[in-house]
Amino acid sequence: MPRIQLSGYEAAGEVQWRPDLKHSRKVKFLPYLAMAAVILGVTPHVRAQDSSASPAASVPPATSASSYDKWDTFKNETLAPIFVISSVATAGVSQALRSDPEYGAGGAALAKRFGAAAADNVSQNYFSDYVLASILHEDTRYRRRGEKHGFWSRFGYAVTRAFVTRTDAGGSTANWANILGSGVQAGLSNVYYPAPSRNLSATAINWANSISAAGFGNLFPEFFPDFKRFLKRLHL
Repeated sequence: MPRIQLSGYEAAGEVQWRPDLKHSRKVKFLPYLAMAAVILGVTPHVRAQDSSASPAASVPPATSASSYDKWDTFKNETLAPIFVISSVATAGVSQALRSDPEYGAGGAALAKRFGAAAADNVSQNYFSDYVLASILHEDTRYRRRGEKHGFWSRFGYAVTRAFVTRTDAGGSTANWANILGSGVQAGLSNVYYPAPSRNLSATAINWANSISAAGFGNLFPEFFPDFKRFLKRLHL
């Protein structure tokens, strides 16, 4: 938890405070939580499937994923508008908290943080949704739980898909593709992160944050259709 520094001006009877965040680490899922709260009006092109969909649905929930499908999942997630939004938000949070990657302050630092966030997202998507999903025969496409279930049930289901997914055969399994793919991404980040952010502690926290971000990112395909229907009812 960030320490709070108090700097007082006793003579004037004033007390000012500011958070001491110098040593804070990047929390990647914060941008996802913030965006989930406001649900920005950009439809994410994520290959989400409705777990309660009928067999007549365009992509039935039981459909297994081929290597081509997994490449398509990686491509769609990486080219979706939400990719840019999440990269910008991650860079902004990192800049505001002065956290990893520690590029410093100013516009140049913010641009570097955006580049690093985008590189993180691309590598995580590539290794999790395509390379490791193909090797481990896992189907990492997100399947919506849908409106037949309560809010917290859907929320919990979406977040835990970071740790649980489907096999190509249709069974349930640990989401090793995401867990290990996030680890590969965290390791690769040491190639382009600045020296102060290239250490075991920062890499481990990056790995944990990346796994969590994948879970919170599932809130968009789960709840965005509800939000669109809400706007439609308001004639917006």
